[in-house]
Amino acid sequence: MAQGSSQAGVSTGPLHRVVVIVDRNSNPFELGCAIEVFGLRRPELGRELYDFALCSPEPGTLMRDGFFTLTGVAGLDAADSADTVIVPNRPDTDTPRRPAVLDAVRRAHARGARLVGFCSGAFTLAEAGVLDGRRATAHWQWAGSFRARFPAVRLEPDVLFVDDGDILTAAGSAAALDLGLHIVRKDFGAEIANSVSRRLVFAAHRDGGQRQFVERPVPETRDASLAPLLAWAQERLDEPLTVAGLAARAGLSPATLHRRFRAQLGTTPLAWLTGERVALACRLIERGEERLEVVARRSGLGTAANLRARLRRETGLSPSDYRRRFGPAGAPASAGRVGTVPGRVRTVPGQVGTVPGQAPSAIP
Repeated sequence: MAQGSSQAGVSTGPLHRVVVIVDRNSNPFELGCAIEVFGLRRPELGRELYDFALCSPEPGTLMRDGFFTLTGVAGLDAADSADTVIVPNRPDTDTPRRPAVLDAVRRAHARGARLVGFCSGAFTLAEAGVLDGRRATAHWQWAGSFRARFPAVRLEPDVLFVDDGDILTAAGSAAALDLGLHIVRKDFGAEIANSVSRRLVFAAHRDGGQRQFVERPVPETRDASLAPLLAWAQERLDEPLTVAGLAARAGLSPATLHRRFRAQLGTTPLAWLTGERVALACRLIERGEERLEVVARRSGLGTAANLRARLRRETGLSPSDYRRRFGPAGAPASAGRVGTVPGRVRTVPGQVGTVPGQAPSAIP
């Protein structure tokens, strides 16, 4: 498998280096997720996102259940130059990790590298001692044993992933993709993350948490898919959508709509709408729209004040900080209007738009 897969591209500086530590009995699926998100070339973007490599403490690493042996990767010292280290995940959670692997994790943490654990990777991080007092998640099947072994860790078992700053953990195998796309979104913005998710044919953001996947009795009747309603709403996010209106569109009562959102998405209709609106606001800012009232109106967030509050809550950044980080490079102060955006998000009733005759302000 080729290492350092991002030499080609148009980046002007060193690429962020992501290194995956592969240990004996590691799960190939999460390894594939890491390669798909961080390791592939991105010709559709005209640039490379990461410098990527695999490493292992031994020349030949027997993967989970002896499926195959991984060879030809770097030695464990490759993790010492990584900006992000993805730690091993293994289904044999009761088997101690090798001291060399744990030492590599501790060294990475001590020098300020970002640490990522997919699924049972939280056990590796906890065993290395870097999760004490920190928030983390792990697969729901192992929540009890994890708490028993690592009581100092603040386990959150009902979410798909936890971002605790320099340490991030995903709850399960598919949640590795959720977390990977979240990291891309943090590093490069929503537009790039959406492009990566389209190539994966995977939702850029899944609401909800693990509790919807915990084993439970199968309902007698299968709920109809919400997909047609979601697609319809995404094209009308700047309109005054209400829960009652969505329910009427779906031919359901509001109570039934809430139940279906909870069952299928793990969230409420209103929370889903708000998340979609914030995502659209991010895309508009990334594409160069500087007038805050315009972004608020087109994204359905209504007012500049509401946009500021929602964006800071979702991303931790003000609109101006978000634009400096993810907006067009060298965009002039008088950036023009953005055209129609597919998959738009629309307004919450009672919100105020731009006052007629008043010039929209630039993003403060």
